[in-house]
Amino acid sequence: DVRWSDFGFPGRSGKESTLWIGSEGANTPCHLDSYGCNLVLQVQGRKKWHLFPPGDTSFLYPTRIPYEESSIFSKVNIANPDLKRFPEFKNSTAHVVTLSPGQVLLVPRHWWHYVESIDPITVSINSWIELDADHEARVEEAITRMLVCAIKSAENPGDGDLWLNPTEVEATSHEINLQYLNKAVSAYFKCQKTLVSEQAHSSSTGAEQRTGAPSKRKKREGGCEPEGCRLQTQEFDFSTSKAEEPQKIPFGPHLIQVLPQSQGRGSTGAVAVESDSRDLLHENEGEHIGKLHCKRKQLVMSKDCETPAHEMDSDSSPHASQTALSTNDLLDCLVNPHVINLVARLLLERTAV
Repeated sequence: DVRWSDFGFPGRSGKESTLWIGSEGANTPCHLDSYGCNLVLQVQGRKKWHLFPPGDTSFLYPTRIPYEESSIFSKVNIANPDLKRFPEFKNSTAHVVTLSPGQVLLVPRHWWHYVESIDPITVSINSWIELDADHEARVEEAITRMLVCAIKSAENPGDGDLWLNPTEVEATSHEINLQYLNKAVSAYFKCQKTLVSEQAHSSSTGAEQRTGAPSKRKKREGGCEPEGCRLQTQEFDFSTSKAEEPQKIPFGPHLIQVLPQSQGRGSTGAVAVESDSRDLLHENEGEHIGKLHCKRKQLVMSKDCETPAHEMDSDSSPHASQTALSTNDLLDCLVNPHVINLVARLLLERTAV
């Protein structure tokens, strides 16, 4: 019954959507989605969203542990940030909005978001909208998965490191990950070729839009869909807080800008709620636990690579267990989004030659 066509995506319906049900205090840890942009419809109850622009990425201390494909998590507890451990977070700019029933929120590509239910029962529906830039993002995700699985699988499996997010069932083999990488690279070049062909025939009318599975659920598909639900992001810049002219907004006159926290009317800080509650993610394919169980996330994040420098032992030798670098320390640097982006571009250049 959800008409995403009202937002410029004809034919897109609940089949390309996800249903979220949560209780008060349930929250999704701060993260960004590698693929697409996001439309969220609030059905029942209210949710508070804290959004941060892509330019704040370095202030949010990104990490890929726990690993979940297409999700880059922040080490910072947005509800109660530790500025001693994460001092750069104070430079971030939060855009805070409380989403009420009947409202729809557009989350632009690569915007960080922390979401918390503030009513006893909350129900919302979202749809991830595919973008042309997803083809390069899938190459980056393939590289990340290949490195994380290869390095973590070399560790002793009995060490208790919960490095896989509950939504990732198991670590895939090196052979499967290599196949995924090759498919992602092939799809990227196929899409580039198609875009060049489309530009050469720009005078022809647009083909009928077709829809598929939500982009977040196309993790390992290598096919190119250049005509599927493309959002023309060049018409407006989401990285600034400057108000847009109404005629430039593609979703009609009722779109309300989410202002930075200091400029918002009646905005308040995040509510620090400790709860065992969690969002439940229901899909057409089955029923899964949502993005991440809050308590498990805290356990994983506090376990690895977050020891402050002043707490380290004075003995800096590699044999000192309290000061030795962990595998996750290495991974935090190796699969940093900036590093992976550079590796992906080098790989694509090599393949193109």
